[in-house]
Amino acid sequence: MDMDHSSHDHHMMDHSSHAGHGDMGSGPMCNMNMLFTWDATDLCVVFRQWHITSTLSLAVSLVAIVGICAGYEALREATRRYEAVLSQRVETAPLESATETFPLLARDIGQNREQITRRAHIIKAALYGVQNFYAFMIMLIFMTYNGWVMIAVSVGAGLGYLVFGGSTPVTKETACH
Repeated sequence: MDMDHSSHDHHMMDHSSHAGHGDMGSGPMCNMNMLFTWDATDLCVVFRQWHITSTLSLAVSLVAIVGICAGYEALREATRRYEAVLSQRVETAPLESATETFPLLARDIGQNREQITRRAHIIKAALYGVQNFYAFMIMLIFMTYNGWVMIAVSVGAGLGYLVFGGSTPVTKETACH
């Protein structure tokens, strides 16, 4: 059953519910793809402000993405080095509190293993949180479903591993970046 709507007056209809379909005065909208594509026209990367509008902005964005992903590998390496230094520090720290053995020299002797471990656990938890946030942001970048962006993420991860991951096994311990 076909209905003919040609006689309806559409001038008086409220179209406010169609917000987001493109405001002619605000310029181009972000192109949000949910399928793989090579098209970078009006691509936004994670934020509306990171809007790719030209070949130059695409090239600059791809270089930035490579740097961001390499930076993630640098953060992972810095965390590994912190843990190695910490492990050595814990091994050489006294078992008992300096204040129990030498109360007057407590400032000069330093902290015991338990104190070092407790404070280090807080620092490691913060580093772990930062690494997870970073990894999920990279995942969101990858989820633009744009082939150029996906390649930049992979190149950045590989470059970061090449530069910072010399003492790290190639296999990943988590499914997410």
